[in-house]
Amino acid sequence: MTPEFVIDIARKAIQTTLMIAAPMLLSGMIIGLIVSIFQAATQINEQTMTFVPKIVVVFLALLLFGPWIMHTMTVFTLGIFESLASF
Repeated sequence: MTPEFVIDIARKAIQTTLMIAAPMLLSGMIIGLIVSIFQAATQINEQTMTFVPKIVVVFLALLLFGPWIMHTMTVFTLGIFESLASF
């Protein structure tokens, strides 16, 4: 194994991780922003009001994007196995 090969695998792993995590992170961030704007407008400072909608939306995003996440992880894993076998 050359250092370039290992760096390429690490780069692909980080890229895949960011792609997989993006839907949940973005949906949580958008809902958090909406709830914080609502809290600022109404001056309600309840902690559960920020936590509960975010966790529900993140779980819904995980259910919605679950098949795509599994496909992406499978393609990445098979690509690593094939590149290791050809090395």
